[in-house]
Amino acid sequence: MANISENTVVQLLGRRLRLAVIGGGPGSFIGPMHRQAARLDDRYTLVAAAVSSDPAKAQSAAAGLGLPLERCYSSGSALLQAESQRPDGAEVVAIMTPNDSHFPLAMEALGLGLHVICDKPMTNTLAQAQALCQRVEATGLVFCLTHNYTGYPLVRQARAMVEDGQLGRIQLVQVEYVQGGRAAPGPGRKAWKESPERGGPSLVLGDIGSHAHNLLCFMTGLRVAEVAAEVGSVYADRATDDYAGALLRMDNGARGSFWVTQAAAGVENGLRIRISGTQGSLEWHQEHPQVLHFKPLGQPAQVRTPNGPGSLPLAARAVRIVAGHPEGFPEAFANLYSDAADTIAARLAGVPADPLSQYFPNAASGLDGLRFIDATVRSSQSNGIWTALPN
Repeated sequence: MANISENTVVQLLGRRLRLAVIGGGPGSFIGPMHRQAARLDDRYTLVAAAVSSDPAKAQSAAAGLGLPLERCYSSGSALLQAESQRPDGAEVVAIMTPNDSHFPLAMEALGLGLHVICDKPMTNTLAQAQALCQRVEATGLVFCLTHNYTGYPLVRQARAMVEDGQLGRIQLVQVEYVQGGRAAPGPGRKAWKESPERGGPSLVLGDIGSHAHNLLCFMTGLRVAEVAAEVGSVYADRATDDYAGALLRMDNGARGSFWVTQAAAGVENGLRIRISGTQGSLEWHQEHPQVLHFKPLGQPAQVRTPNGPGSLPLAARAVRIVAGHPEGFPEAFANLYSDAADTIAARLAGVPADPLSQYFPNAASGLDGLRFIDATVRSSQSNGIWTALPN
């Protein structure tokens, strides 16, 4: 954008973006999380919604969000087509629908010139992920994938410490994500997740394994090169996967382990990670997100807290209040929305975005996640042989 005044740049960077949401209607957990995240830092105005595949429910639920009836749509595609034609139409669309619709909705939105914020996994298949990544690159639009755990201040502190060389060369990694929502026999409460066509080739890998993989790569700055895996169910009569375990070889030669399950009785949301380098180790547990344990080689163990001593700029940017006051899951989610808003606003103003706003998961992150799922499933089908991630 050439010949633009400084005042106009400031206005473009500071104004609220017009947001539309698709999915996340009545009974959804993640839908309210997306909408709260968009509002928390006052970076978006909700202007349109299609929140249910049932046309009657879609209109009534969207109207309940305070939207005018003409912007309460009966389908995601109807929303995209109409909003793209309005002079005051949405600039950004947030997609939080069942997994099988992420790809067509995101492709349509990008084709109509809308920036996209999408729930994970990005797509159900590797081929779709490759096509979507190419579309993002071709359009130059912003695509944010809501692996929200990367928004926690201390997750970002860990990433910054790794980049700063405080751990030395990474040698060992260990990540686990353990839940108990499918600890009882039988299907879960959402029928669409039980279908490979709608939920993807592996329920546990798409649902929480994608988070564990993404967190590992985000915190270390590394990629998984090879896996030796077992994927399946602890219940013989269950058609969908509720367990996956794998040994990992990272692209720098580090070794690792990966374990995810939704069948651990009594466990709530046990996402935990440990990273060890030549100069020290880091440990973080999502159920206690205010503490990052740092264990430097030959020195006493240390603790990092949000905005506490030793906070690095990437972590400090993700904190809204002073040290000692807890923030959690919704705020981490909001950090991704705010990062995406900063990036989109900078593009609209034609100025470079703040480099610290560029750490949110994007289409390349989503593609890497589908590569990991693809290789993990293929390894398991081949009795756990070492399997390289596809290019």
